[in-house]
Amino acid sequence: MGSKNIARLISLLSIFLFLTACQVSNRMDGYLYYRLSANPTTLDPALIVDVTGGTVSAKLFNGLVRLDKDMNIMPDLAERWTISPDGLSYRFILKKGVRFSNGREVKAGDFKYSFERVLSRKTRSPNTWVLDRIEGARDFMKGLSPDLRGVKVLDDYNLEIRLEKAFSPFLYLLTMTAAYVVPEEEVNRWGPDFSSHPVGSGPFVLKDWLPNRELILVRRDDYFEKRASIKGIVYRIIPEDLTAITEFEIGNIDILSLPASEYRRFSTDRLWKGQIRAFNGINTYYAGFNCSRIPFDNPELRRAVSLAIDREKVLHTYYEGRGRPAMGPVPDTLRRWSPPEPYSYNPDRARSIIEREGLKGQVINFYVTADQEVVDIAEIIQSYLRAVGLDVRIRQLEWSAFKEAINRGEPDMFWLSWWADYPDPENFLFPLFHSSNIGPAGNRTRYSNKKVDELIEVAGHISDNQARWRYYEEAERIIVQDAPWVFFWHKTDYIVIQPRVRDFIPYPVYSMDKGTDTVLQPD
Repeated sequence: MGSKNIARLISLLSIFLFLTACQVSNRMDGYLYYRLSANPTTLDPALIVDVTGGTVSAKLFNGLVRLDKDMNIMPDLAERWTISPDGLSYRFILKKGVRFSNGREVKAGDFKYSFERVLSRKTRSPNTWVLDRIEGARDFMKGLSPDLRGVKVLDDYNLEIRLEKAFSPFLYLLTMTAAYVVPEEEVNRWGPDFSSHPVGSGPFVLKDWLPNRELILVRRDDYFEKRASIKGIVYRIIPEDLTAITEFEIGNIDILSLPASEYRRFSTDRLWKGQIRAFNGINTYYAGFNCSRIPFDNPELRRAVSLAIDREKVLHTYYEGRGRPAMGPVPDTLRRWSPPEPYSYNPDRARSIIEREGLKGQVINFYVTADQEVVDIAEIIQSYLRAVGLDVRIRQLEWSAFKEAINRGEPDMFWLSWWADYPDPENFLFPLFHSSNIGPAGNRTRYSNKKVDELIEVAGHISDNQARWRYYEEAERIIVQDAPWVFFWHKTDYIVIQPRVRDFIPYPVYSMDKGTDTVLQPD
């Protein structure tokens, strides 16, 4: 037996010995077990920027409003609300009797405190953009005003929020973690440690957090809405896909996001294929160009690259059909207008453009993360572009170095995706293509088009959605024509669940799942 095979055998034996210490008998009865691939960085709503932290915090906290299963706005702690005809003023009437897990009732003043905390310079929140459209927010953030004047506490159960300018998706912003309510006394009690000792009004409370091992949430029996049928939730932190898959197969995990490497095996397995749940992710995967400099400041070359790649073939062969073709930046699940005309595969035309523009043999520095699936896709793209005369050179970087490089505008071309913060087309247009967001704010291609800026800005202030869609339709059409991205696909996510799990709903936005729907049947 060769040394490599011996090493692999030792590795598999180590995993087996590790797993034998984690038998199903160690499970807590009535608890639902999930896998997290990474330790949450924080559970403080003001500081959360990762999906992992957002997923857990959605079980611990509430906002004024939230999303229903169809991604419509529904009441959370607000019983109802009204919006002024000019779209500037929002008045919320809070539900009575809702309590934080420390026993105190939630009042309108708690929301004012929570919003001011996010915007305060002392908090150093990366999420100020969620609330900075509120009147007076920028003065408050600069320390020019001691009070956030756009938020008024009318009484214990009536809250008014006034915006600087009308912004149609504002209610969607209020579904995000940064808009969750927190109790001031607990923040003062724990100080910086509030991030690991969160206190909210949600259906669960944090019982224990063993960093890089597990988090345990316990059901609140006094929750103001539907009480969870499960006793609690255990999030096991398992970075390695192989270990997570094995733990699932022996029954130590109930719900698992299916790694891409295991999709074929599970989808064809007689035991598991009926246990897979698919949902259309609100995302767009793309190859982005640096539009601010040679060679991709030339829109003809950008179009040529789009023509050179058979995206449908890549999606249905290498990517195994785990997505839907992207016609533009806005996901199919959010677009309420006819999609733009996509660039069809036409390598002859691509080659002709490249030769006409004098770019045959042009070196293209293509940056990607070191994730193997991404590297494989990059190599496929490289082969297509070499076939039409471009010299593509792939550079792999770990995630933080990769993100820093594209934020600086270092690569000519890069592979990335964008996932919805909230389910509105604006979230895929303003951050990614408005010239005010060039760089780390989201517009990493450094794309600039004054007409697109104008269309996006006007649409954001229109309350009539049908009129708003017309502006977004025109903006998306111009963006596709300008080709700052090669639009690849919207990924479909797959989750596999144990037979004992009932009524599990796979939600496309992490903040939607409060953990109260799922039923766990005894084995």
